[in-house]
Amino acid sequence: MLLQEILDNHLTSYHQEFPTWQDAIKGCGETLIEQGFIDNRYVEAIIKCVTEYGPYIVICPNVAMPHSTLGAEGVYKTGIGFMKVEKPVAFDDNDREKDARLFFTLAAINHDQHLNNMMQLSELLMNEEVVNDLLEIHNDDDLRKVIEKYK
Repeated sequence: MLLQEILDNHLTSYHQEFPTWQDAIKGCGETLIEQGFIDNRYVEAIIKCVTEYGPYIVICPNVAMPHSTLGAEGVYKTGIGFMKVEKPVAFDDNDREKDARLFFTLAAINHDQHLNNMMQLSELLMNEEVVNDLLEIHNDDDLRKVIEKYK
């Protein structure tokens, strides 16, 4: 299961809030950087893309999928990072549907792996119960309970 893989790779983080969406993007890159999946250039590329194209990374209410264009610099391994934020991060002050509390950061070294990441994540997020459960967690122990529930 995707959530187990994220946990096994130590790619989880939990935060109260961030002052800006840019800070939130930097926050969700931290574990991927620490574990050697990406470097700061990739985080900066995501911020640049959102600045240019708007909050395309918010794929449904409460859920963001930060990622940059294929071939972006600074990606070393394929993986997905997970970050939960208690206070919603606003990407568009005029559209609260673009707020996010769950962040799944995609890093992929090739197109096929990127598509595979997106497919696994889409499957997971189509289950509204899983999303609702994830909105209630505060740490890895809570995440383990969600993983157990949906095994």
